[in-house]
Amino acid sequence: MHERRFSQWLPWAERDKHKSKSQPGIYAIAVTKRPFSATAFNWTAEIVYIGMTNSVAGLAGRLKQFDNTIRGKRGHGGADRLRYRYRDYGHFVANAFVAVAGFRCDPKSATPRDLRAMGAVAKFEYQCLAEYVQRFGRLPEFNDKKKSPKFSLAVPRSKRRSSEQPG
Repeated sequence: MHERRFSQWLPWAERDKHKSKSQPGIYAIAVTKRPFSATAFNWTAEIVYIGMTNSVAGLAGRLKQFDNTIRGKRGHGGADRLRYRYRDYGHFVANAFVAVAGFRCDPKSATPRDLRAMGAVAKFEYQCLAEYVQRFGRLPEFNDKKKSPKFSLAVPRSKRRSSEQPG
C-alpha cells in the first residue's frame, strides 16, 4: 500500500530528477550493487535510511543537505551516521539509489489544508518506518541511532581530513 506513493528508484547522482523534488515528502535511500535504477519502489532490506522533510526547500533541499553531510559538512544526522560507514563518497554514490514520495502543500502556509498535509508527511514517515520494521524486524541501519554511530562524534578531528571527499 505505501509503496504506491513512492517514485521509481533513481541513482543517487540523479536525485534531482524526481518530479516531486520541490515538494515536502519522504525519501528512502538504498545501497546495493543490484541494478535498481528506474525500477518501481519496493521494500528491500537494502534500504538504509528513511527520512522526511517539511522544508520550503522540499525534497531536493533535504537530499542536498544529506549529500553535503556525506561530503564532510554537517547538517543531517542520518547522513552523519551513514558517513561513518561509507567514508568513500564515490563508492556510496556508485551504489546508492533514492525513491521519494512527495506531498502537495505549501510549507509556508498556515491553512488547515497545508497544515494537515504537512502532518500527513510526518505520519507517512512513521508508517514507512513501521512497515520496514514489520518486514525486516529492525529499523533501517542509519535510522537506528543506538546502533549507528555518527562520523562527527566517533572519528577524531585529526583523522577526519583523510576521509573527507572533495566536493
